Order: sequence, then structure tokens, then C-alpha cells
Amino acid sequence: MQTRKLADLEVGTIGLGTMGMSAFYTGAGSDDAESIRTIHRAIDLGVTLFDTAEAYGPYTNEDLLRRALAERRHDVVIATKFGLITHEPGETEPSTERRISSAPESVRVALEGSLRRLGTDHIDLYYQHRVDPDVPIEDVIGQLAGFVQEGKIRHIGLSEASAATIRRAHAVHPITALQSEYSLWTRDPEGEVLDTLRELGIGLVPYSPLGRGFLTGAITKPSDLDSDDFRRANPRFQEEAFAENMRIVDAVKDIATEAGGTPAQVALAWLLAQGDDIVPIPGTKRVSRLEENVGAASLTLSADQLSRLSALPVPTGDRYPDMSPIGR
Repeated sequence: MQTRKLADLEVGTIGLGTMGMSAFYTGAGSDDAESIRTIHRAIDLGVTLFDTAEAYGPYTNEDLLRRALAERRHDVVIATKFGLITHEPGETEPSTERRISSAPESVRVALEGSLRRLGTDHIDLYYQHRVDPDVPIEDVIGQLAGFVQEGKIRHIGLSEASAATIRRAHAVHPITALQSEYSLWTRDPEGEVLDTLRELGIGLVPYSPLGRGFLTGAITKPSDLDSDDFRRANPRFQEEAFAENMRIVDAVKDIATEAGGTPAQVALAWLLAQGDDIVPIPGTKRVSRLEENVGAASLTLSADQLSRLSALPVPTGDRYPDMSPIGR
């Protein structure tokens, strides 16, 4: 696999999101052995960026990644996140209280916990999972810069931050990457955020680049999702919105037939064509899906096909049931 750069951090063109191996999707974590095989196959295919977070599980996904990468740590870039779970200094058991918190004492506990669970002495890319409105971003980045000096993290990232927040953060310490949802399913970063990233030399790591599976064409109706699947509460997966949004999938399928790829590969190839500073992290726990996703790096779309994809309508419905914490 070819590589791309997130600022000065070089990684494979396509990364692997591991959240679904442990959390949120139906059957997550049901077969750790399969997930570990997928991670190992990803390394063999040239994937180097592996994305997790303390909130996934919580905690179990970081532990899974430690077990999978025990013999390959120096071959990969590990990215994890803090800030969606609040911690207290000296806590004897890891907190499971899900609340946005970048209080200094909470961040310190989160970092030490992630290092321990991942079985490493440093984290390559450490993201603030969501911006905390109660803690100035300058203070958060200042603390993370201290961790860089200590050698505990190598690069600093933000997630779902606004252009103004990115600028304020970057003025304190260079930001390597912004992780935000971006795909044919979600175009929100285009415009001010993406322009700011490129002005400052910051990379973009799109999560959910396949629209939470919608763009693969594998989900044909809301009832395809089990009752405990978190997508059931997603506004875009509700009956009326779902029917409207299928138009986007149908268009992607048509271009996949033309291009000789799958809908998932077309969606990823479009995303890769938006700039060489973009490294998507599609998630899967299956080797077959991983191989399909990685194959997108070799799929070339024509200018006409890219233009037609870019002209697709905006999906009906919000990304999340509650959008209030997003994009501060």
C-alpha cells in the first residue's frame, strides 16, 4: 500500500477503525479471534494506522488491540482518544461514566490507562475525542504538549472540532490530524474546516467513511439492523429518511458497476480523491471486508464519475440523535 502524510506522520493510505470489534454494532466483540485475524491481515496488506479509544467498550477495544499488536507494535501507528469518559485521580476502578470531560486530572488518568491497556510506552496519535466546552482548548493542548515532552505521546489530534477551535489549538502546539465524519454520506468538513486544515498543514482522518455501512449497499431496510444496534436510533436510519437516502446508495451502486468495483470501494475511492492529506479509517472485523476496503486504494474513478458522486444530494436526517456536542 502507498502511504500518505498527516502533517509529518506517515501512514498507509487507508487505516483501520477498530471500534466495531468491541462496541456499538450488533455482535461487536463476539469473536475476538476473528478481529485479531483481521488486524494481522491489515498489517500484511500495508495498513499501519489503527484507531481505537478508551470509550470503545469502554476499555475493551484498547485491550483487544494490545493483544493483536503484541508482536507488531513497532510496525504500526496507534491512535486512541480521551474525553468521553470522566476520571478521578487515584480511581481504583476505571470509570464508566460517559461524559465529555477534558479536566486536567481526568486527562492524566485517561492517558495512563490507555498506555497500560495498549501495552505500550507511548501513543503515536492522541486525540481529544470531543471538545469540552468547560475547559479552554488552549489548556487541553498545553497539557498534551507536556505529554509530548514526557515522551508519552508523539502527535496530538482533535476530533469533530470547529475551524476556530483548530486554529486556537494549533497556536499552542502543532496539531497532526483532525478526525471527523466525512464521506458521501456526510460532507460537513468541506468548506471552512477542510480549508483551515490545509492552510495549517493538518491531515484529515475520516471516520465512518462508509456511512456506518449504508454506502456498502448491504443494508436495504431498517429492519436489517438488530434491535440492539446503535444505528437504530440514528435519524438517517429511520423509515422515511432511510427510503430517501437509498437514492444515494443506488447512485453509488451504478458507478460501482461502471468502474468494476464494489459500492464500498467507490465510496472510499471518492474520498481518497478529495486530497492526499486524507486517510480514511473504515471499520470492520472481517478479513473479507478489510480486503475489499483496502482494494479501494487501487480503484481509479474518472473525472465524470467523481463529479457525479460529488453532486449527490445531502442525506436526509441528522448524523446523531443529539448533535449538540458536535463541532465545537
